[in-house]
Formats: sequence, C-alpha cells, structure tokens
Amino acid sequence: MKVKTLGQFIIEKQSDFPYAKGELSRLLRDIGIAAKIVNREVSKAGLVEILGETGEVNVQGEVVKKLDIFANDQFIAAFKAGGEVCAIASEENDDIIPIDSEISKNAKYVVAIDPLDGSSNIDVNVSVGTIFSIYRRKSSSGPGTKEDFFQHGTDQVAAGYIIYGSSCMLVYTTGKGVNGFTLDPSIGEFCLSHPNMSTPESGKVYSINEGNYLHFPEGIKHYIKYCQEEDMASNRPYSSRYIGSGVADIHRNLITGGIYIYPTTTKSPKGKLRLLYECNPLAFILEQAGGMASNGNKRIMEIEIKELHQRTPLFIGSCKMVKKSLEFMQS
Repeated sequence: MKVKTLGQFIIEKQSDFPYAKGELSRLLRDIGIAAKIVNREVSKAGLVEILGETGEVNVQGEVVKKLDIFANDQFIAAFKAGGEVCAIASEENDDIIPIDSEISKNAKYVVAIDPLDGSSNIDVNVSVGTIFSIYRRKSSSGPGTKEDFFQHGTDQVAAGYIIYGSSCMLVYTTGKGVNGFTLDPSIGEFCLSHPNMSTPESGKVYSINEGNYLHFPEGIKHYIKYCQEEDMASNRPYSSRYIGSGVADIHRNLITGGIYIYPTTTKSPKGKLRLLYECNPLAFILEQAGGMASNGNKRIMEIEIKELHQRTPLFIGSCKMVKKSLEFMQS
C-alpha cells in the first residue's frame, strides 16, 4: 500500500494554482508543521504545566487557556518564519498582526485563524481543533492591512481545520474538493486518509446546545421539535449529538451526515461564532464537500465582513437538513 504524505499531495496539486508559484504550497506545509507541534502539546497536556487558565481574557471576553496561547504562538511563529504571509488575524489578538520582515516583503497571502477552537474542553480531554482561512492580499506591498481581511468567504483560496482527537487529522480545501490527512506519529507525517471527502445529502444527527432552548428563536424551537418527532419516511427522530467543540461536531457531521446549528439567542442577538476565522473556512470546506452553510437567511460566504471579530449565527451541514432548518426559520 502506497502512502501519500501531505507534502507529496500538495506538490502534486500545485499545478491547480499556476499563479501561486509554490507560495501557497509552502504555506500549507507550514500549517502542517505547526499543527504537529500543537498536537504534541495537546497530547501530553495532562503531563505538564500547560493546562488551565492564564487569568487573562481575550477579545471575545473568554478566559484564555494556557494551551490557547501556546497554539497561537506556534502558528504565528510558523507564518513569520515561512515568509508567505504579510498579516495574521487571530481569535486571540484584538487587532491584526502585520508582518514586516525581509522574507515577507513579497508575501501574497493573509491568514485568519482560530488557533484552538473548543478550548473550554482542554481540561477534560475532549477533542479541540484549529481552523484557518487563507486569502490573497488586496494591498499592494509591505505589511498587510486590516482591509486585506475584509473579503467575502467566496474569495478564500484555501481553508481547513486540524482536529486534535483520538488521532490528529488535517482537513483542507483549495476549492478543488476536500481531502483529509491523518498524522502517523511513527513517521511524523500527515498521510492521505480521506481523499475526496463528501458529506451525505442528509443524516440522522442534529448538533445544537439545547441548554439554550429558552433563548432560541421560535423557528429553531420548532425545528428541534421536528427533529424529535417520529416519522419513518424521513428517518426521524434524529439523534442529538453536541460535543461543544465546533470542529469536532462539524467533522463528525461532515463524515456521517448531520447539521450543526449555532443560532442567535436573546443573550447573543448577533450570534456567537466569528465569521472570518470560524464560519467562512468551515463553510468553504462543507460546500466543497457537497454541504451547505447559512446564517439563517443568507449564504455564509456571501456575508460582507465589516469587523475583524464579527459574529454570525451558523447553520451548517448536509444540504437537505440545512434547507429544512431554514424553512422553519423563514416560516
């Protein structure tokens, strides 16, 4: 059996981007290297003084975990050393991080990243992940600017996530389908394990935090009741599966079919998830895998970005299930 590594796969696919001249390939390899370092720390987090909180609060108002900072530092260091990125937007930083160095002066890309999604689960050994989004810069030269990030999700040149779970897996798209790579720790390489990933048209799982039920819009309440009703024709009732780590929930539903919903609530009237570095990259992946992503009335990747940490509701997953949930929202 021939094993194909992430590096080999990226080189083979380089011809898909004749304008890139190898920079995008090197950037994706840099992400893979940083992911290995973060995975190493996640896997031994219970053995060292890296678990727990720093006592700081990030721009989102969330208590920062030590491993969040470690992951953020690793990816930023990888992007700065690689020289393919002129600016970074991270969940952990209030503003963008412009890169002004000799090797980055001709950099063509900017990266938006959530370095450790689901970090509230770090201390209890539940899967966490990294989400990233890559855009071609809009500014002409020098360090990147905030305007480089104010692009539609449809402008992404690549997006992906890494899930640190029972195995470490990197899933990404460049707009030519979705491919998944599992880290083989014995050789230290991501190996192609899930080629040409596609999500089923429908599934039997709905993922939503039902603890917020009282605060949901009426359409969501009705959709949840619909999911719980018995109906043999549509294989209902569906199973409720909610890990509370977005990457883990969406990864499962991508493979087996299902819907993930993070709606508005009375406490979060604009939604909770961030458009730039969570929803847009996940939407790009799911659409490339045959799925769908909406904010309840509009395609996620067509929403205009006006703020770096802009929030949005999210309905994402199998096409038929997302469409049905939107029917309830509109009615």
